[in-house]
Amino acid sequence: MSAIFGEVLTFGQGQGKEVRLRVTGDEFYARYETLDGYAALSDRDKDQFCYAILHQGALISSGVPVTEPPPVGIPRHLRDSEAVRRQRFAARRVTPDRAMRALRASSGAALTLGPSQGLLEGRRLTTGSVRGLTILVEFQDVRTTVSTADLDAMLNGANYQRNGNYCSAREYFRIVSTGKLDYANSVVGPFRLSRNRSYYVQNLLVKEALDLAVASGVNLKDFDSRNEGLVDALNILYAGQTVYDGELWPHNYSLKLQYGSVSTDLYLLTSAGRSADDLSIGTFCHENGHLLCRFPDMYDYGVAEREGDNIKSAGIGSYCLMGSGNHLNFGRTPAPVCAYLRDLAGWCDNEVVLNGLTTVEAVHGAYDTVIKYRTASPNEYFIVENRSKLGLDTHLPASGLAIYHCDILGSNEFQSGTAQKHYQCALLQADGHRDLETNENQGDGTDFFASVAGVAASSATNPSTRLWNGADSGLLLSDVGVPDDKIAFRVGSAPSGLLVHAESTTPIAIPDNEPTGITSVLTVDRVGVIKDLTVKVDVTHTYIGDLSIELLSPGGERVTLHGRTGAGTDNLSAAYESSSFPGLKPLVGQSVQGKWALRVRDLEGADTGKLVRWSIDAVIEGAPSVVTLEAKPDLPIPDNDATGVSSTLDVDRTGTVGKLKVSIDIKHTWIGDLRIQLVSPGGRVVVLHGQLGGGTDDLVVTYDSAAPLSPLSGLVGQGVKGTWTLRVADLAAQDVGKLNRWALEITPQ
Repeated sequence: MSAIFGEVLTFGQGQGKEVRLRVTGDEFYARYETLDGYAALSDRDKDQFCYAILHQGALISSGVPVTEPPPVGIPRHLRDSEAVRRQRFAARRVTPDRAMRALRASSGAALTLGPSQGLLEGRRLTTGSVRGLTILVEFQDVRTTVSTADLDAMLNGANYQRNGNYCSAREYFRIVSTGKLDYANSVVGPFRLSRNRSYYVQNLLVKEALDLAVASGVNLKDFDSRNEGLVDALNILYAGQTVYDGELWPHNYSLKLQYGSVSTDLYLLTSAGRSADDLSIGTFCHENGHLLCRFPDMYDYGVAEREGDNIKSAGIGSYCLMGSGNHLNFGRTPAPVCAYLRDLAGWCDNEVVLNGLTTVEAVHGAYDTVIKYRTASPNEYFIVENRSKLGLDTHLPASGLAIYHCDILGSNEFQSGTAQKHYQCALLQADGHRDLETNENQGDGTDFFASVAGVAASSATNPSTRLWNGADSGLLLSDVGVPDDKIAFRVGSAPSGLLVHAESTTPIAIPDNEPTGITSVLTVDRVGVIKDLTVKVDVTHTYIGDLSIELLSPGGERVTLHGRTGAGTDNLSAAYESSSFPGLKPLVGQSVQGKWALRVRDLEGADTGKLVRWSIDAVIEGAPSVVTLEAKPDLPIPDNDATGVSSTLDVDRTGTVGKLKVSIDIKHTWIGDLRIQLVSPGGRVVVLHGQLGGGTDDLVVTYDSAAPLSPLSGLVGQGVKGTWTLRVADLAAQDVGKLNRWALEITPQ
């Protein structure tokens, strides 16, 4: 299934000029609006889009083309009633032979789940050399300027970057499968269909197209790589822009057609675009993810007949090819297949099990590796993945470390997140907002974990790493590094004590065969005694056996980190820990404050390189003095206004939150109208008061992170330094009040 989410698309019309409409939906049910918000329908009699009006709960054509001014009195954003929407969805699924085709394509599954160990049932082609047949067709009234050579380049090209595409479809599958799947296509056509394009909105063109290809001499046996009498992959691309309507909506279904000893099964139907400049690989890769690999859709259709509610949610959003990630960069740079599905497809030879580990480094683009935290249930687990904005991830909304909560028995229809109903693969959104579950967006800039000092995710944070039944999974991640090609993080108990981080990311060339070498300096202002120390070094060099690398502490201790070992190995990226590297152990107990220096020398000729970056991370002892701040804004709270008022407090102390108390004094005649939120400097939002208390007057209360089920527990481990914001909003009319005073009491950990 190919879904779109509020995209603005251009539609050709049999009568009149092209129109641009905003579209949301899939091949079973879609909603169209003009750019100024008026509902629109394709009027078959007029052969053009017209404004829609509501009649007995159903949208019908007004007869007025959307190229003209809207009829007087029509409101914006009209929609079918829920009952009508259900009827139309059901009707699309039971049109002649569609029910059988849909049943076969989805393996009979009513929900967007993977009934076969997380994947769709049916024949899978996830490894080896696979050759698909791609047929280009034209309509009697719509020709194409796209040639078979253009399509061959898009599907098979080794260095395809036309129109801003990241690569060809073949290269895409090679990349995400780490070479395990080599999927090429033979392109034939273009063949001229017998009718105008509008006819095929209601009538499937697949058989006619395949008949034309076979009649031209195509031998279907050439496309049966397993010698099973089945065509591996059948792709039909039609002339002109994509028609998001009826049988021309891009889709993947099953259709049994017999040609001698070979039959068809699954097929893809989509458009080739108006010209070669329209070509993009996103939809083709998404639909072939279903067709070849039997990947399920990673989003929620939002249809009550399927899941018991009519709530549509984004699922994994744009963070996977099988969510809405196929649309990134206008389909030219689709998101990679997420680690959850790559693992199910058998593409991950390397499994890093987090249970029992302490320090881990997630490498971006290591698509043959899955980083997994196991639970007592074999079907439920967590996966961690580096999704920095690099390579295929360049156009993601967020950048950093992704944490997925996985259950191969879940369904991507279930956004509620209960023990019985939850996603198959849920992204733990770092900001705690659950925007994907509530369909607020397809992802935003605060969804991943990045540059987190202290606890990032645990059973006590929001989002939490609890199991779907509410039990503690035992997973705790802390000290997450900056988004980059490698992101380091800790697993297990967070280190006790205050955390200090200093880093240099300025590259410095290392002079060849020069005993003086280079020196890079980091300054730590924090006062404290070192309990644990980690030094990370990243050097590019063509012969690391030439290199000597030394660390000089503020107290004058000199430690050799690398002493001309490794011979002709290229590059050095290493983390040295005081717990395991003997040279650093004497620094435990010394002061962290002062200047730290790294000296790098190349002591032989010929090979060269540079210091890319280096950092120190120290856990220190020091009295965690309590931070106490107070504001008396005396702010009137506007009545029945969701924006409300905000008051801020600025904290200069570094460190992370160990304990937190928030005191509030609000005068109001009906506290059940109020919503009160606290926003941390890192952007995490917790709701302190959510329209409780009914008609009680005034709210004078102190919230404590140590209290059972305290909303403030979600802020433990967050950074202390920065601006803390209290938001107060009155969400109902009549009663009024004001924010008199509020205070913070923070005990750093």
